[in-house]
Amino acid sequence: MASPQPRSLLSASLASASSLVLLQLFSRVFTFVLNQALVRLVSPQILGTAAIQFELLLSTILFLSREGVRNALLRSSTNQQDTSTSQKDVGKDILVSNISLLPVLLGIPITVASASLYLNTSSSSTSSQPHFRLSVVIYALAAFFELLSEPLYIRAQNELRFDIRVRAEGTAVALKTFTAFIMLVTLSSDWALVAFAVGQAVYGLALLLSFLRVYGRTARFWPKKAQITVHDNSTKTQYFDDELLHLSAAMTGQSVVKHFLTEGDKFLVSRLSPLADQGGYAIASNYGSLVARIVFQPIEETSRVFFSKTLSVSSTPPPEAFQMASNILLTLLLLFTHLLLLLVTFAPPYLRLAVSMLLPPRYLTTSAPKILQTYVYYIPMMAFNGILEAFFASTATSADLRAQSRWMLVFSIGFVIAAVVLSQFLELGDAGLVWANIANLTLRAIYAWTFVKRFFLQREAGQIVSWTKAVPPLPVLVSFVLSAITTRWSESMYHNYPLSIRGQINHIAVGVACLAGCLTACFIFERKHMQQVFSVLRKA
Repeated sequence: MASPQPRSLLSASLASASSLVLLQLFSRVFTFVLNQALVRLVSPQILGTAAIQFELLLSTILFLSREGVRNALLRSSTNQQDTSTSQKDVGKDILVSNISLLPVLLGIPITVASASLYLNTSSSSTSSQPHFRLSVVIYALAAFFELLSEPLYIRAQNELRFDIRVRAEGTAVALKTFTAFIMLVTLSSDWALVAFAVGQAVYGLALLLSFLRVYGRTARFWPKKAQITVHDNSTKTQYFDDELLHLSAAMTGQSVVKHFLTEGDKFLVSRLSPLADQGGYAIASNYGSLVARIVFQPIEETSRVFFSKTLSVSSTPPPEAFQMASNILLTLLLLFTHLLLLLVTFAPPYLRLAVSMLLPPRYLTTSAPKILQTYVYYIPMMAFNGILEAFFASTATSADLRAQSRWMLVFSIGFVIAAVVLSQFLELGDAGLVWANIANLTLRAIYAWTFVKRFFLQREAGQIVSWTKAVPPLPVLVSFVLSAITTRWSESMYHNYPLSIRGQINHIAVGVACLAGCLTACFIFERKHMQQVFSVLRKA
């Protein structure tokens, strides 16, 4: 079946990205407001258990059950909206659809094993909290609800019906946060962990019901036999497409190491830090990754769809597809370079002021303030690594995945060593774990960038990809350097905290003036490039 044209895919991907950004903006602003109240209702110990340990349990179940299958099926060229397919195509669609059920089938043993392991290895200070075991069981149930919706999620993604997901997740996030908030307000503090768990279960159930509302009549949760024609025109019965099954298995195996690298800091925090500091780490992580969740996650997910469909390894993409993919990739990398410059220039001089206004007083004595300082560098590295690994996951062959898995193992060993040395021996505490993660993300991004260069070179298109295209012009860099010097001078002038109202206004005014200067430099010296980008987007 013919693949969609690159420009139609770009148009759909842009629509998806904008919808997901709006979804994330709505959900994160909504949850941010309620979380500001939640962190004042619960202790750092409760927040550390719910937001670090329970969320780690949930992400482990979901990631190991579905990530490999989800990435593999993005490369599928089946279109379940096409009603004119032949019998052969129907059989192929059934085989592919059966693979989308694997997260449900894998999820059952993974959920039971993960929850049992967590219950048996939790520290006494964690497990002695009221209703701890009940909360873990509810979180496991929430994970299974979410996995039940995975086949329908994959179907919507492959049909490019992103609006279904936007509505489903928007509803689920609102219900989750509202449920937890109401329970925390109305019940005693002994039920705080259960409140977070029930909120997560409501999220999973709302997600499932939203997808069933669209696909309920055709939804199925058990594989179906399919008759397919083989090379000698005979037929045979099988359940799964062999190529996608092998690719799913390779990506699922790799996801084990990748998950440890992605959530490695939470693994170590949950084992090395006291519960109060885990709460500080959780609140710092939520604040620090707010931009990442609103902007980076939707961009990464829609880019993975776009690259998978445009540069499918099962077809021969036209030259236009390589040019379009490289333009999108380099434009996003350039955008993230600007983000790095903005954060490094303006965040450090104004972070103490922001922390004093945002964090509740009892969290100021935890590790939260120091962790937020490291997020200035962590957020851009998440962005760079996310988009580069999205390209890798969309275009890598099974051999590429095996090679990356070996390097991932090396990176994971290096991460553990760096995390222990920085946090324990150099006494950087939880901030040392974030620095170790920054180093890990940097190495992974470099590996993925090397793959990108090799991918285009092997297709005689190496000249269209260069790291210099992801770096702003020299005058723009100079404007950021001068602004960094000026804002740090301003901070030194108003170094006594808490600042007076007049001191705050003066310090902020300096930052606003410097920001205006940087944006003006970007407009003057990068206007031509921005016009070219907007021209491509308008044509899409």
